[in-house]
Amino acid sequence: MDARYDVVVVGGGAAGLSGALVLARARRSVLVVDAGRPRNAPAAHAHGYLSRDGMPPLEILAAGRDEVTGYGGEIVEGTVIEAERLADGGFRVVLEDGRTVVADRLLVTTGLVDELPEVPGVAELWGRDVLHCPYCHGWEVRDQPIGVLATGPLAVHQALLWRQWSKDVTLFLHDAPPLGDDEREQLTARGVAVLDGEVTGLEMTGGRLTGVRLAGDRVIPRRALVVTPRLTARSGILTGLGLETTEQEMGGHSIGSYIAADPSGATKVPGVWVAGNVANLTEQVIGAAAAGVRAAAAINADLVAEETRRAVTARREPLSA
Repeated sequence: MDARYDVVVVGGGAAGLSGALVLARARRSVLVVDAGRPRNAPAAHAHGYLSRDGMPPLEILAAGRDEVTGYGGEIVEGTVIEAERLADGGFRVVLEDGRTVVADRLLVTTGLVDELPEVPGVAELWGRDVLHCPYCHGWEVRDQPIGVLATGPLAVHQALLWRQWSKDVTLFLHDAPPLGDDEREQLTARGVAVLDGEVTGLEMTGGRLTGVRLAGDRVIPRRALVVTPRLTARSGILTGLGLETTEQEMGGHSIGSYIAADPSGATKVPGVWVAGNVANLTEQVIGAAAAGVRAAAAINADLVAEETRRAVTARREPLSA
């Protein structure tokens, strides 16, 4: 028979481990299934997490795993490929290697996929010198030559935002739509340079960015390049349960797809909660951790309510016999 848990957490990042920690401390049987591929693994340090600022992401996760197992939670390495609803309201969770477990509730914290622009060098330097979030990486490249690769309608917003960290910002228009007069005026007023032409690749020395190459082989020296990837929730097992993705907008433009949920992370499928980037594409590490805590508290309350209903029913049965 499949091992049964109160909660199976799919994904062992900040959201999943925080949720598992709360559930384990609530004396719930909890299993975390983690594929071991965190989104922020390429980054040397995580930032904005109070008391953990500058700590390598993998060290944060290692500390989190120790805390979860210290309270009796279980963690296994693996990839969940399917979850199916059982007749009793629980879920059977199937791993890629054929293992299965059963859960009364699911907390899905599978994160998202960054769909990077197809420019040679971008993928290789992603998370180091190719960046996306100024609040995560801006301080580390302050006062250095920064480029912004325009790949959509939010390019001007990104360029003006990164101008906060450096006076030397260049917007590479690449294949983005032409700028309007108001946009050009804003960039000029803030001292942001604008270059037309397709970006054909990145120049590197010793594995670090040194410049951005334009069509015609002109190279503009840059120390960091900002890109805006499309963000796509890892939602495979959730769509299998009947949950469809929703487009998330910023500034009136779609930035990607996510799974909708209420503030606690509860989805429209009873018994299924989501937390972290799968439910909010722009959530940072500390926000994902907080979302995991909220979801875990809601899950425990839901289990308590069900257990109370069963206890009341059991108490009444002898009286009606």
